[in-house]
Amino acid sequence: MSIPMRPLLAVLAAVAGLIVLDGLVFRSGLYTSLLEPDSSTGVFELILRREQQAQPWYGRNLVVTLGDSRFAYYPRGANEQTAATGFSFRHAGVAGTDARAWYYMLRDLDPTRERYRAVVLGVPDYDDEDGSYDIGDDLATLHYVAARLRLSDVIPFSLSFKDPHARWEAFRGSLLKGIVFQRDILAFLSHPRKRLADIALDAGGFEEWTYGYVDSDRTVVGLKIDWTTLTATVPPGREALLDELKRFVLYRPYPQTGWQAAFRRKWFGQLVDRYRGTATKVVFVRLPRGPIPRPDNLVQKKSSSIREFASRPGVLLVDEHAFDSLERPELFKDAFHLNNTGCARLSVMMAQEVGKLLR
Repeated sequence: MSIPMRPLLAVLAAVAGLIVLDGLVFRSGLYTSLLEPDSSTGVFELILRREQQAQPWYGRNLVVTLGDSRFAYYPRGANEQTAATGFSFRHAGVAGTDARAWYYMLRDLDPTRERYRAVVLGVPDYDDEDGSYDIGDDLATLHYVAARLRLSDVIPFSLSFKDPHARWEAFRGSLLKGIVFQRDILAFLSHPRKRLADIALDAGGFEEWTYGYVDSDRTVVGLKIDWTTLTATVPPGREALLDELKRFVLYRPYPQTGWQAAFRRKWFGQLVDRYRGTATKVVFVRLPRGPIPRPDNLVQKKSSSIREFASRPGVLLVDEHAFDSLERPELFKDAFHLNNTGCARLSVMMAQEVGKLLR
């Protein structure tokens, strides 16, 4: 049975036209400049542009750091140590992101692979521990890096997801970016003047606001955790802290299947491979884990992919206990994030530790 050629050609032409139109709008940078600044993609793009613009301000000894919201330090505080360390620091981390997003951030931030003296990656642990879900199938990454994905990324990016549903969503979202941005487009069309005003405001002040940012002075003093019963007592009025602890800290270890190690080997591996043979070092930092860290004996961790990377040329590890002194309730504002005093102390200590390694 022959297939009618005219309808088939019409369908193929329509699909091709859709891809071309999508590319003209979303791959040309036309719509990227109109993104909601507070959206996942918008914040990612703001930080990328901020760091691109800042690069000429610094000399050859520039260090860029990447991580999620737990990598809470003040670049200005780290840069107060430049006379002693010999290095300047900038932070390209984005809250809620992981190594997959950091790869795409760094690829466009340093296309020649020669802009930075070192790339510092902040992680919660050097050991591989599987948690409640496989971040390898976390589609949030698509929404952070959507504007960075090229046509050549569509297949490899999609195949980096294992779940068939996640793989399909990643495929169609990276091929037709309008699918990812449809809510943003509707919001823009509903209030275009407000969107343009917000974009102009951020364009004028984002560098100053973020470089001069000061975190909360709130603490979790009074927090007590019984690791034998996995229960906690929190300070009065901190019910949200208790809920956070129950969801993310006070749990029996999950079965260790190796997904965390596989994810790290793939995406940290690509970051390490990107700088192989260059003058840029890749440095891993174990961040302060929390106000009262979980005992290591709660779970038997099967591997340490990050320590494996340390055997490669150009990869360095900061002493994993370098910041243990910061793991105190008076230096944290919640279960995971340092407060103002904690951020200030980490800024100095991190700059000194990284500077010592690089020297």
